[in-house]
Amino acid sequence: MRKVISSSWFSKLAWMPVFLLSACAGMKPEFAAQDLDRWAQEVLKSSFRDEKAVKVSILQQDRSNAECSSARSSGLELSDQARQEIEAENLKTVRPPEDGQYFGDFKQGEALAQDGRGMTWSDAPGQANGGQCYNCHQLSAQELSYGTLGPSLYHYGVNRGVTDLQSAVSKPVVEYTWAKLWNAKSFNACSAMPRYGHHGILSQAQIKHLMALLLDPQSPVNR
Repeated sequence: MRKVISSSWFSKLAWMPVFLLSACAGMKPEFAAQDLDRWAQEVLKSSFRDEKAVKVSILQQDRSNAECSSARSSGLELSDQARQEIEAENLKTVRPPEDGQYFGDFKQGEALAQDGRGMTWSDAPGQANGGQCYNCHQLSAQELSYGTLGPSLYHYGVNRGVTDLQSAVSKPVVEYTWAKLWNAKSFNACSAMPRYGHHGILSQAQIKHLMALLLDPQSPVNR
């Protein structure tokens, strides 16, 4: 996601290494890393501003993002306890569809999955966002290019035995898929997948369209 940066950004970055090195020289080793990280974040945050759909508040990390970022930067894995707690906390945020219906139109879901618009400094607040699923996943056999940061979703429903969207056999897969789209960190604490429902990136109607794309036997994902 692109952020708007003020004109002072380059000048601040130019002197930041000098500032950090000089500050580090007079600090006790046990405090240096923590304080330098805090100061660096303050400098960077001061260079951002609200602009249309992009808000400075996005820089505020919740526990999930903060602990996963810290683990990555240190080259360590989250502890099993932290992972389980984060996943449990995120699972509590999942809201089932208000009308009890999990599926929309897979054709609209396909268009949504291939739509990368939304949530940049040039987008008006409240504008409908795309799903950008193609950035990380293969969706159908017809696609010529797609991202590989996430697993292929081709035959997502077929591989999970979904032949009837309304059957009791399909219910666990349906509920899992909805929760994964709503808040991916419910099942993977450090998932890089957008938390579509939790952060209001997509509406319930849009998530239903993606559900149909992934699970409807007639969708291009499952053909």
